[in-house]
Amino acid sequence: MAQRVLIVGATSAIAADVARAYAARGARLHLLARSEPKLRTLIESLGSATVTSALADFDDLAHVEQLVADAAAALGGFDVVLIAHGALGDQLGSERSFAEAEAIFRTNLLSVVAFLVPLGNLLEAQGNGCIGVITSVAGERGRPRNYTYGAAKGALNVYLQGLRSRLFRTGVQVVTLKLGPVDTPMTVAHPKTALFAQPGRVARSIVDALDSGVAEAYVPSFWGAIMPIVRNTPERVFQLLPFLSGR
Repeated sequence: MAQRVLIVGATSAIAADVARAYAARGARLHLLARSEPKLRTLIESLGSATVTSALADFDDLAHVEQLVADAAAALGGFDVVLIAHGALGDQLGSERSFAEAEAIFRTNLLSVVAFLVPLGNLLEAQGNGCIGVITSVAGERGRPRNYTYGAAKGALNVYLQGLRSRLFRTGVQVVTLKLGPVDTPMTVAHPKTALFAQPGRVARSIVDALDSGVAEAYVPSFWGAIMPIVRNTPERVFQLLPFLSGR
């Protein structure tokens, strides 16, 4: 039977490539997105794939449970869920204004948890399925250039650990996708280095991770070698290294 795939934040560069990969397999897709023009363009690019969709403000937390219920009704349940939405926000702004800090946490943590609560319960009752969530290597160490965003992603990593262990015996897999920087519109203002990955490669790695049901995946995989060094460098040494602790 065709896989039933829900993608939240489907019009991001990475998620759109994931949607195209599943469509090429013959999956049935339900796409949630914030931008109507981008959503229409994405659906057109999927050709003859079976697609349902909805527009949503993911920060409107009170309506998330209904979005999940509508998606489940459209697909008849889920085999794969990918939660892909997020925003870097304004780090300097978050240091001067709690409203900006709160907005970063709402988008990158609270709105994701708002989806995970009904999705976890639904898949637990279903007795199978895979939930993948895009987080970030920024969640593994507080750095001056993005520590508000990183703190939200770090908290999300811990939440996913707990959810994964809770659902371990139910047949439901929870996959934490720890992405390094990717050359997308979200990072358009950032100077690009050799560490930046391309969306297509990242999307392929995400699909592979969801297929395997691995607990955590660094994407690209070389971050799995880099992050233990970043994470375990003593703080005083870390602070003296501008490439780690600089803005």
